[in-house]
Amino acid sequence: MNIQIFGKSKCFDTKKAERYFKERRIKVQNIDLLRYGMSNGEFESVLRAVGGVDRLIDWDKKSPEIDLMRYMDDRVAKEDKLFDHPELMKTPVVRNGKKATAGYCPEVWKKWEEEG
Repeated sequence: MNIQIFGKSKCFDTKKAERYFKERRIKVQNIDLLRYGMSNGEFESVLRAVGGVDRLIDWDKKSPEIDLMRYMDDRVAKEDKLFDHPELMKTPVVRNGKKATAGYCPEVWKKWEEEG
C-alpha cells in the first residue's frame, strides 16, 4: 500500500486517519493541504476516485465560497475554485494509488488492507 494523506494540521479527522494507519503499522506520506496543496494530476486522480467534485467539497464548512459553489451549475468552474482553494476540501483526502477517499472512511481503508 502506498498511502498519502492530504490534510490540515488542525483537523481532527486528519489526525484520526493518521492514527488509524499508524496503529496498523502502515507507512504513510503526510501532506499539509493548506501549505502544499495538490498537484494538478493528484487533484484529477482524486476527483475520479471519489466520484466528482461535489463529493470532495466540505459542504458543512461555513464560507462564502461554499455558499457560492452551492449555486454553481458549471462542474469545471467548481473544480477550478476547489483547486485554487484547498481549504474548502473535505479532509482528510487519503490516496492509495488510483483509489482515494474524502473524509474519515476507515471501512474503505480496511478493504484496501484486505486487498493487500
